[in-house]
Amino acid sequence: MPHSMTGFATAETLLPPFRLVWEIRSVNHRFLELGFRLPEEARAFEPECRDLVSGQLKRGKVDCTLKVVAAAGELPETTLFEDGLRDLRALEDGVRAVFPEARPLSVGEVLRSPGVLREPQLKLAALGEPVKTGLRTALDALQASRRREGERIGEHLEKRNIAISALLADVRPLLDGAQTRYRDKLRERLQRLDVQAQPERIEQELVLLAQRLDVSEEVDRLTTHIVELRGVLARDEPVGRRLDFVIQELNREANTFASKVQDEALTRAAVELKVQIEQMREQVQNLE
Repeated sequence: MPHSMTGFATAETLLPPFRLVWEIRSVNHRFLELGFRLPEEARAFEPECRDLVSGQLKRGKVDCTLKVVAAAGELPETTLFEDGLRDLRALEDGVRAVFPEARPLSVGEVLRSPGVLREPQLKLAALGEPVKTGLRTALDALQASRRREGERIGEHLEKRNIAISALLADVRPLLDGAQTRYRDKLRERLQRLDVQAQPERIEQELVLLAQRLDVSEEVDRLTTHIVELRGVLARDEPVGRRLDFVIQELNREANTFASKVQDEALTRAAVELKVQIEQMREQVQNLE
C-alpha cells in the first residue's frame, strides 16, 4: 500500500538528568525537503541525522526538532560558581566605593546574576547515540502514521477505480447505439431544412462523422489506465509520482472522450468520469 506524505511523530530518550525529545512533522512536497532544529550541543550530529531521514523518506517537507528537557522527577543539579561570586563581589565593592549609600545585593539578585550559577551541561560525546536512537524511533512512528494515512487514501482511490470501471462498463453498450442516433439526427435536420442531397454523399458524411465521434479507443485506453493504476497501488514502494502520471493520462483520455461525444447519455457519463478522476488527482497529491 502507498504511504502518505503527511504525518507526525514523537520519541523520547532518557539521558539523566535530561530527556531528549524528537518531534517530526511531514507535509506534502514535490521532493524531499529536510529541516532540522537542534540544540547547540547536538548540531554536530545533523549530517548523520539527515542521512537517517533521507534513507527512509523519499518525498515530503519534513521538519525535525530535538528538545532537551529535564527528566521527570529529576532536577538538574545546579552549583554555585565561586569565581563568578568573587567577580560579582568585586563589582559590588567598586560600585559602593563610588556610591557608599548603595544597598547591598540580596541573595535573589546574586543568584540571578550571570556567571554565578553553574548548571550541568550535556557532554557532546555522550549525545551521539541517544540522539540517533531517538530519531530512529521517531522515524519508525512517523512511517507507521504515514502508512495508515496512505492505506486510507489507497482505499479511497480503489473506490474511485471501481466507480470508473462500472461507468466504462455502462458506456460500452451505448457506443453502437450512439452512432445510429447521430445518423438519425442528421437525417432529421436535412429533412427539416428541406435539403436535397445524394444518398451516397450523405453516407460519406455519416461515415466521417462516425469516425470523428467514435470514442471506443478512448474507452479502451481508459480501461487500460485503470488496470495500471490498480497495479501501481499494489506496490510496496513510493508510488506517488507514478500514480500522478497515470492520473494525467486518465484525465487526457477523459477530456478527449468528453470533446467527442454528442449523445446526452454519453455526455453525462463524461462529466461523471471527469469528477471521479479529479477526486483521484486530489488524493494522489498526498502520496509519497
